[in-house]
Amino acid sequence: MYPRRDLTATLATLPPEWAHDVRPEIRAAVQTSPRRLCVLDDDPTGTQTMHGITVYMDWTVDTLVEALSADAVTFYLLTNSRSLPPAPAEALNRAIGANLREASARTGVPFSVISRSDSTLRGHFPGELRALEAGLAQTFDAWLIVPFFLEGGRYTLDDVHYVAEGAELVPADLTPFAQDAAFGYHTAYLPGWVEEKTGGRIPAQQVARISLTDIRVGGPNAVAAKLLTLRAGAVGVVNAASYGDLEVFVAGLLRAEAAGGRYLYRTAASFVATRSAIFERPLVRGAALAAAEQTGGLIIVGSYVPKTGRQLAALAASGIECALEVDVKALLDPAQREQVIANVSAAAESALREGRDTVIYTSRLLVGAEDADRSLKIGQQVSDGLIAIVRGISTRPRFVLAKGGITSSDIATKAYGMRQAQVLGQLLPGVPVWQMGAESRFPGLTYVVFPGNVGDDDALVISRRILRRED
Repeated sequence: MYPRRDLTATLATLPPEWAHDVRPEIRAAVQTSPRRLCVLDDDPTGTQTMHGITVYMDWTVDTLVEALSADAVTFYLLTNSRSLPPAPAEALNRAIGANLREASARTGVPFSVISRSDSTLRGHFPGELRALEAGLAQTFDAWLIVPFFLEGGRYTLDDVHYVAEGAELVPADLTPFAQDAAFGYHTAYLPGWVEEKTGGRIPAQQVARISLTDIRVGGPNAVAAKLLTLRAGAVGVVNAASYGDLEVFVAGLLRAEAAGGRYLYRTAASFVATRSAIFERPLVRGAALAAAEQTGGLIIVGSYVPKTGRQLAALAASGIECALEVDVKALLDPAQREQVIANVSAAAESALREGRDTVIYTSRLLVGAEDADRSLKIGQQVSDGLIAIVRGISTRPRFVLAKGGITSSDIATKAYGMRQAQVLGQLLPGVPVWQMGAESRFPGLTYVVFPGNVGDDDALVISRRILRRED
């Protein structure tokens, strides 16, 4: 058990950051490489550090040929695998790996793969990485675990992963995320977390560590040297407390890869931007959010984490015109389900047509199960209900904001029929804004993917104000 730490005092005790700007080196290496960067995103929130890239919602060989042939260095595949039980999630990753191999053979374009997952350590690890390796028919010198995510207040210090809550750094195992029925864990010490998740197959003492001393004192050469010692499927964890740390690590990583090292990445969103040489993270405002519709905006809240509950309460207190609760127990009852869906859809339809902003939210009492597979199935039933509600709304909203990873993925793909989306940037730090593709129900509509675990308590209130162009 690791103690809570004061955020400001802890950061003040760290060694000074590496003095040299390595961004030109990263930019040059990325821009001159023929290699494309394919990001498998296990929920849609992973675009929260990106802009100017495409998200694909399928991974057929033809789609991957299109993605590899495009000019963009990086593209995303929205797998939503975090919503699946382990076996289907692994099968999906195995299939994507095989399709990537075939698409690369057709185009002659090489690629690297990032398995983008949760910055609070939830997700199908190590199963997804094993499946990817099998699908790619490739062995790697190491898996590299990089959960640092500055926008969400996630820091890795002395190999312990922390979540910033106000002025405190809280070890991740002391947060509600560690109690997740499907993806829970007992330690924030990353080597120990690897041991726990691999069932002891990889002991903590065998996990390699890229320390802040390596990064801040040794610089890119020290990082590259350490990475090049890794062989035969090692696992390494990476410490970081700033984007500067991440940049030094990526510079060293690129040097190691140029020397022949081959690595599979399991990371949060900050790594993706740095590895893609995206250093500017613009907030989207003004004309980019313009909408001709005089209808109301639609906000859909499925996330259950405590932060989302506080944000929802603040939104309700702000005077939103229409708030519709979906009773989860009734939604799970076959005798009541269809009537619940019809009632909420009809009420939302009326409100949106009248120009009233509308929030549809699941009741806050979490209905779950101790068994991980059963818990995931309950979550999918709830998500399917929200999909049916949104499908029943024919009015084009002024905007759509979906809160929660599984919610935003399912609403995008299953309710609105999105197959591609353009990432415009971020509405707030860590909150991506998409533009719906031409194939969707509402082409060009602003779609905000709002992670459940990001933002201050007033984040939904501020987001609505921005989307209404009142800020």
